[in-house]
Amino acid sequence: MSEAEERRALNRELASPHERYDARLQRRSSTLLQQRVVEQERASIAAALDLILADDSIARAAARIVAARRRFIVGSSKSFSYASLLAFDLSAGLSHVTLIDGTVVRSVDVLSDVRSSDLMVAFSLRRYRRDTVEIARRFVEAGGELVAITDYDDAPLADIADQCIYVATGSASYVDSPTVVAAVLHVLATLTTASAKGARRRLGERDRLNTELGLYVVD
Repeated sequence: MSEAEERRALNRELASPHERYDARLQRRSSTLLQQRVVEQERASIAAALDLILADDSIARAAARIVAARRRFIVGSSKSFSYASLLAFDLSAGLSHVTLIDGTVVRSVDVLSDVRSSDLMVAFSLRRYRRDTVEIARRFVEAGGELVAITDYDDAPLADIADQCIYVATGSASYVDSPTVVAAVLHVLATLTTASAKGARRRLGERDRLNTELGLYVVD
């Protein structure tokens, strides 16, 4: 087993933030802790970028997103931030991108009108929120297509997703790292928008409206 695989296995054993805090943060100086966190983040992002170049799962997911008629993005708890980021970036170049936020757009509304041309991107990272897993399962059962962004090949959505993107979230901190997730989302949004018809026109129109409405301090 490689050093990276050993870290990944150990990280999985420490399932909760409380367990990771006890194992990693107690009785450590700030200087040593900072060094360990930075070193692991640097190693994780380097390994993730190498994997992106060697694996075409992100490109396949981007193609599915482009081909869909409607795109729904879902994630709970911390993963809601990832879902929001992806929905924001995709909506700049694609139409019919909807973030399921539980308030303005509720899962029950989406699930009651699923079409075969619909696609859901679900963020399901440990400890795997039950609501996200259930929404995604029901979406698939209703005939929709699922892209799952998750961490392990035996994660709850891995066996039902049409396409999985696996991300490494190991960290020297008590919380799982968002660094690789953000990098993967950046690549996914870029590939999707680059191949979407009308993206250039939509981006240009958004720039025009932003200027007319004075939304930004600097254009």
